[in-house]
Amino acid sequence: MTAWNSLYHAMNAQEQKRPFSRATLRRILAFARPHRRKLTAFLAVGVVTALLAVAAPVLAGRIVNAIVDGDPLGSVLTLAACIGVIAVAEAGLGILNRWLSSGIGEGLILDLRTAVFDHVQRQPVAFFTRTRTGALVSRLNNDVIGAQRAFSDTLSGVVGNTVTLILTLIVMVGISWQITLLALLLLPVFVLPARRMGGRIARLEREAAGHNSAMSTQMTERFSAPGATLIKLFGRPGTESAEFAARARRVRDIGVRTAMVQWLFITALTLVSTLALAVVYGVGGFYSLRGQLDPGAVVSLALLITRLYAPLTALASARVEVMSALVSFERVFEILDLRPLITERDGAVEAPGGALTVEFDKVRFAYPSAEKVSLASLEEVAVLDARGGAEVLHEISFTAQAGQMVALVGSSGAGKSTIAQLLPRLYDVDSGAVRLGGVDVRDLTFTSLRDSLGLVTQDGHLFHESVRANLLLARPEATEDELWDVLERARLEELVASLPDGLDTIVGERGYRLSGGERQRLTIARLLLARPQVVVLDEATAHLDNTSEAAVQAALAEALEGRTAIVIAHRLSTVRAADQILVIEAGNIVERGRHDELLAADGRYAELYRTQFAAHTEVTA
Repeated sequence: MTAWNSLYHAMNAQEQKRPFSRATLRRILAFARPHRRKLTAFLAVGVVTALLAVAAPVLAGRIVNAIVDGDPLGSVLTLAACIGVIAVAEAGLGILNRWLSSGIGEGLILDLRTAVFDHVQRQPVAFFTRTRTGALVSRLNNDVIGAQRAFSDTLSGVVGNTVTLILTLIVMVGISWQITLLALLLLPVFVLPARRMGGRIARLEREAAGHNSAMSTQMTERFSAPGATLIKLFGRPGTESAEFAARARRVRDIGVRTAMVQWLFITALTLVSTLALAVVYGVGGFYSLRGQLDPGAVVSLALLITRLYAPLTALASARVEVMSALVSFERVFEILDLRPLITERDGAVEAPGGALTVEFDKVRFAYPSAEKVSLASLEEVAVLDARGGAEVLHEISFTAQAGQMVALVGSSGAGKSTIAQLLPRLYDVDSGAVRLGGVDVRDLTFTSLRDSLGLVTQDGHLFHESVRANLLLARPEATEDELWDVLERARLEELVASLPDGLDTIVGERGYRLSGGERQRLTIARLLLARPQVVVLDEATAHLDNTSEAAVQAALAEALEGRTAIVIAHRLSTVRAADQILVIEAGNIVERGRHDELLAADGRYAELYRTQFAAHTEVTA
């Protein structure tokens, strides 16, 4: 408990505006619990090492007394052999201690990284639209490693040095309480700077962590293909370099300042330790010459004083290290405390099999405000944007019967993509319900919902992996023949066969080694492989030329056969094929019907047809 009390007191030395609590300590202990056996062995080794550290000086003093008293050579050699055995034992225990330390530290890194990664994956899409990627990466790397230092490095030092300190004091008092008292008069020189430096170092560490996060974000964004292209197009490499260098210089300055403060502190403590040693030699020598103290006792006290101030120095340093580690724990817990808005309900059910109906029943929706889905530190702003909560969908109701295609048309920003995102629960409705096969999507298991739905967006995303890996996201158990089949149906078989490594060719970040049309056809091939009962196409053919569009439309027609489809499109061919067309404006359904019916009504759809669809027909004619 001494070690954890030290941790807790270190917490209390933090800035008052962001204090650490016992709850934080309990959470740290919760992460340590799976490693309790190794931790117990780790601490036991530290205690034994501390005992041996005190035994050696006592034996050295006895050797001196044996020599002065003219004891037999055997006695001296026996004592010397004991010191040698202790040295070997300390070396062996040091290796064991390091093995246990590394196992605990690396295990903790694994646990923390996995916890953060899994928790982040459960966050809604709104979280990722606001968060800077580099800030998240920094939490998973820098802060997790910083947090584990509290266990792998600092904890053993706190326990071992505390035991060494107590045993040393007991032995020294037993030899000469007067000299021990004189040596301890310099103790306040250790305590006062340690208390002042803890908070200062923590503030520096927190600022450095913020700058490192900003640099990670800048690198993540600027080193991507679209980011690098944007910088080159606007000719800003010099400005970008200056901004990055400014942050890097601040991190350097903080690092130098932290290192110098720590070094000056340790140097001052070492100096005080040396002065205490001089006191022991002077006063001890005086008592020895007067016959009040054995020469061996003076030697033992001199050696023990180093064992006294060395732990004090280490404990003072540990306080600073604990403060730094706790800053990292704080940043990690900040992520874990962000509750996901969209969760799987207890008792969630599987989606019905076969063709499914899609129903929107009086759906109202407003995008969540920043405080519900994000953190200021992850957006790298001082205060979160307070805007949000304005309703963007109003009483949306429609039904797509099993096997039907419903097309959504309207102006940009009318709410079409928002409607499409509610079906797979990328967001949840505020009121009303979205039903799949008659079941509210909020009552379905995540797995069955994902298996039942396929969504292709305007900018189909691909990972920096192989063609095969990007396809297998849809169905990991798919066979080689099935992969080539969907590539053929998406009119990509010839292209993939011509690539250097075929299916194992890396497509590049976001698929930038492929053309826009090729990327989109690959995402459609992924949809074909998934074989969902309901398909949502959000401008899925927007990036295709006329030839590619015709080929993919044929593949989509095959894929959509017998399946329910919600299609957002500006292309006339898609709209004409729809069983029902919904005209969305300002979050409302202003018209609904089939193509011919809506044209005859000469309303908003007819206007869109004349200005948008017909214009597109003229261009492509």
